[in-house]
Amino acid sequence: MENDWRISHRVSQMTKSAIHEMTRLSKEIDDVAFLSWAKPTSGTPEHINRAAIDAIEKGLVGGYSTDQGLPELREEIVKKLSRDNGIRATIDEIIVTTGAIEGLAAVCMALLDPGDEVILPTPSYSTHARQVLLASAKPVFVPSPEDKGFALDIDGIKAAITPKTKAVLYCSPSNPTGAVYSEKSLRALAEIAIENNLMVITDEAYEYFVYDDNRHFSIGSIPEMRKNAVSCFTFTKTYAMTGWRIGYLHADIELIPQIRKAHIPLTICAPVISQYAAIGALRGSQDCVVDFRLHYLNARNLMCERLDGLRGVFDYKKPEGSYLMFPKILTGEGKKDSTGFCVKLLKEAKVSTTPGIAFGPTGEGHLRLSFCVSEDMINAAFDRMETYLGV
Repeated sequence: MENDWRISHRVSQMTKSAIHEMTRLSKEIDDVAFLSWAKPTSGTPEHINRAAIDAIEKGLVGGYSTDQGLPELREEIVKKLSRDNGIRATIDEIIVTTGAIEGLAAVCMALLDPGDEVILPTPSYSTHARQVLLASAKPVFVPSPEDKGFALDIDGIKAAITPKTKAVLYCSPSNPTGAVYSEKSLRALAEIAIENNLMVITDEAYEYFVYDDNRHFSIGSIPEMRKNAVSCFTFTKTYAMTGWRIGYLHADIELIPQIRKAHIPLTICAPVISQYAAIGALRGSQDCVVDFRLHYLNARNLMCERLDGLRGVFDYKKPEGSYLMFPKILTGEGKKDSTGFCVKLLKEAKVSTTPGIAFGPTGEGHLRLSFCVSEDMINAAFDRMETYLGV
């Protein structure tokens, strides 16, 4: 199919999504212990569901909203950005998107031309590279050193800049590594961006899930970055709203009309029922976010404890944030073939994980594990892995 003349080059050069491929394979097997998909299992909080039901009963969800989203939702987003991210915004600087993914895609389509280069710290979320490729631009991977906790390599980013570099795109807290980029490193990145006239595109999906002494910092809060940053957020992770497909972005007022040009043909507008649910999420109690964070923290600690029992098989860096981690495979063919390792683990131990190769060139020899599941699921998966690996 890759050589089929009917298929565009930008699509044919992409590999299949390893995340969704593992999900497909997992459905062929009974009684699988899932650690492969970054999907909260807790369910959407009831007050958010109630907001959507109320909107249906009032007859509010049968039509489109404006392409930028409901004004009352954007007003709540402005308050949230000021309170939690230090970003000063107006509702005209907000676009409500169909998840952060559509927002990121619209930004890439609006900002990038064929041949432009976009720097991605790697390991990086696989969809980001695909979004760059769909815009006919080139992803340039800069390794984040594992021995430094997958921190941003500022010198590496500087060295990767060429006359074709247009942007830097990153996710913090990181999918897949769980690294949280420090305020110091992001301020250094901001200096690089301003000096080289680069855009910085952020994916801040896991912003509320940081642990220990780490803090989430939004580069868009730096006043000097106002014209150089596009900040993308989502309700998906924060409120366990995976299926609602609702997110938003903030950008300089001069960029918004151009991003809207890409946003409209991609989605017209975000689902209206989901926008009313999002209003309920922002106006309602935030106790659910606190509860989710505590659950993920406890689950992270349990997963690290269970990985300690497999020290000869895996090495790992304790995640600073998100609900994901990225252990290195120390034994067997898995060191060179993470896909083969994960497929065998699925078929022979009934444990679903995600191969590290999906997350860029430095991801090989790793696997991604998700701890947004129940503690019982984590224990069941590791019990099976211990038996399978003979530990």
